[in-house]
Amino acid sequence: MKKISMIGMLIFAFLIINQQVSNGCTNFLITKGASVDGSVMITYAADSHTLYGELYYQPAQDHPEGAMRKIYEWDTGTYLGEIPQPAHTYSVVGNMNEFQLAIAETTFGGRSELSSQAGAIMDYGSLIYVALQRAKTAREAIDVMTDLVEKYGYYSSGESFSISDPNEAWILELIGKGEGEKGAVWVAMRIPDGYISGHANQARITTFPLDDKENCVYAKDVISFAREKGWYDGPNKDFSFSDVYAPVDFGGARFCDARVWAGFNMVASGMEKYTEYAKGIVEHGGEHNFPTNRMPLWIKPDRKLDVQDVMGMMRDHFEGTELDMTQDLGAGPYKLPYRWRGLTWEVDSVQYCNERAISTQQTGFSFVTQSRSWLPDPIGGILWFGVDDAYSTCYAPMYCGITEIPECFAVGNGDMLTFSETAAFWTFSQVANMAYLRYDDMIKDVQVVQSELEDKFVSYVPVIDKAAEILYKEKGDAEARRFISEFSVNEANNMTKRWKELRNYLVVKYTDGNIKKEKDGQFERTETGMPASPIFAGYPEWWYRAIVNATGDHFKVIGSSH
Repeated sequence: MKKISMIGMLIFAFLIINQQVSNGCTNFLITKGASVDGSVMITYAADSHTLYGELYYQPAQDHPEGAMRKIYEWDTGTYLGEIPQPAHTYSVVGNMNEFQLAIAETTFGGRSELSSQAGAIMDYGSLIYVALQRAKTAREAIDVMTDLVEKYGYYSSGESFSISDPNEAWILELIGKGEGEKGAVWVAMRIPDGYISGHANQARITTFPLDDKENCVYAKDVISFAREKGWYDGPNKDFSFSDVYAPVDFGGARFCDARVWAGFNMVASGMEKYTEYAKGIVEHGGEHNFPTNRMPLWIKPDRKLDVQDVMGMMRDHFEGTELDMTQDLGAGPYKLPYRWRGLTWEVDSVQYCNERAISTQQTGFSFVTQSRSWLPDPIGGILWFGVDDAYSTCYAPMYCGITEIPECFAVGNGDMLTFSETAAFWTFSQVANMAYLRYDDMIKDVQVVQSELEDKFVSYVPVIDKAAEILYKEKGDAEARRFISEFSVNEANNMTKRWKELRNYLVVKYTDGNIKKEKDGQFERTETGMPASPIFAGYPEWWYRAIVNATGDHFKVIGSSH
């Protein structure tokens, strides 16, 4: 590692620390032309150490004239103010409403002087859930969200939003104007059909077309505001939203955009030319220069993707790349692709970092949404919902028109400080945390059940779609919703029951660091019915060598042994 000046080290540390505040989520966007069946998909992982995995639900409602909606900051629950309710609001399941509109987000932070705004009451989370209650399409949602921040101010730091409907996928990037100002500056771009995009806590929109309202809309002062602040003095056509309002630094590349690179790398060739960027390597040297070989906002995948491909994009630890988290000493003897936080650490006054992969241990919940234009709205939208670590979760299909939430996902069924035997989050967390102890063996058992369930769900959905569509046409909306609600509730609760069986199986199989022998799907017994002697798997040879290299003759056996 090259020596750098003390000032350079302080700047580096400051930037790393700032990035740790906003490295929580990952989104991918898949357009109709990039999916196997013509559905539009977006993904989200809510990666917070304090966020519980539960499925929010808000029924459709009529509101009397003068009704108000209270606004609470999504992350802290702080009361911010209230806004008028419209005459009618739509039903919302998680991050998808009954018209197949879906919204997800990642926080990029951006310029610190723009992070607070006195009197503002619309935070990023409230923008999402208010828009889902009021908009039917992605374009309408963009209008609702930007109108709200203009009228009521923007309470949060910089944010990237994924917004999709049955026909389009958009990225909206927005940051407040800071103290003494009101509202936000923003740009929204439609992802071209046939392409995919992604963002992960780093602003991704750079230059954008100024005269293509069909595919790009923006705040009227997005450029002039930057000029007034002295942050930009070039021609309008060269203005880059990210470079001005949220410049990429080491953390933005290594901890954030590297996740986008990893997801793209799973489905598209040619991403190796961005490897150095993903690693946060400075191209031109000097302590104030940061990576410049930025990835495009969207790419064309090598083939069209189905919903399980997209689930797979959310299950990545940089496998097969230079950042592969299973290959360095930190993975331990069983190739664990997780590192306990903090994100950075120090040895002999030199700072180092852990990788920040798409799949991470602190996830509260994650999802993949499907919006399908060929079906009636309540049936066409599916929120594939999973709790805890995305790599070891199971995504259950929650139709957007359901009117009931499964007990296993219900709000109030446990929380991060309250264990619940019927909550999916705690059941999945138990399995994941057990697997962390002997990962390369246990995860294979987990994946067998994961595939068993998700393959079943995927095979069931077309049949449920057809039956629900017939009910919708012949018996009406209410009967179709009852049917899809029953399906979604039963499958999620049965999935959780099956995961408890998996938990019990892992306890028996891997007790005390041993591995029970199996034959024909049963644990082996001797002829007299006693448990067969287990496999004493020990540790891999390379791990023993690492111990000897670190301890010398400390563990060496002296003399003969019996």
